Amino acid sequence: MKKVLAYLFSLVLLGSLAVLYSFSSMKNSNKIIKDVEIEFVEGANDFLTQSMVNKLLIQNQRGVKNQAKSVIDLQGLEHAMLSNPYIEKATVYYTIDGVLKTIVKQRTPIARVNAFNSSYYVDKQGVEVPLSNNYSARVVLVTGEVNNGELKEITDFVNVILADDFLKKEVIGIHKKQNKEYVLSVRSGFYKIELGELDQIKTKFTKLKAFYNSIGDYKILEKYKTINLKYHNQVVCAK
Repeated sequence: MKKVLAYLFSLVLLGSLAVLYSFSSMKNSNKIIKDVEIEFVEGANDFLTQSMVNKLLIQNQRGVKNQAKSVIDLQGLEHAMLSNPYIEKATVYYTIDGVLKTIVKQRTPIARVNAFNSSYYVDKQGVEVPLSNNYSARVVLVTGEVNNGELKEITDFVNVILADDFLKKEVIGIHKKQNKEYVLSVRSGFYKIELGELDQIKTKFTKLKAFYNSIGDYKILEKYKTINLKYHNQVVCAK
């Protein structure tokens, strides 16, 4: 008898909890979105404005504010966020006080590619990012024979430059020649640095910095037209 009563008590308890949960869920889903908050995290965050993100938070041709939570498709809103080429990551969720919170991480451009009559940015993952009327990023300019299939190579190369404090300040342009060799434009003068292909690139940059340290007076560089790093253990300068 006691086992039966205990079993019945468990059934009643579970039923009561199910009813309470259902009632709570229904009440929660009928709550109205009181406000929308947009937070930008990491990076310069200059491509998009609050109003531009607000326009992405549209569902069924309506804004989400003052709509019931039950009709808001969070996954659909996140998908709309991520369809924007300037957004790398996006999270959309409700807060307990009825606010729809959107956290956006914009893409970080590391280079601007001008090639084959097209111009676009490349971010640190090697993703193409269109130019913006809202913002012009100050990044390394890449020109020459660059196609989409070589963006990873370009991205890895630029990331090597950006990881070095000296090169980050010194290198302002990269030109890719038809023979897959690279030429650098630098801030310290009008001469060009002939790198050759990107094999042993870190060794070549070490050689370049050693050469800079050895000359003492940077005015000497004004005499040169090119500094060639293609040859093993040599730096060849041409006037």
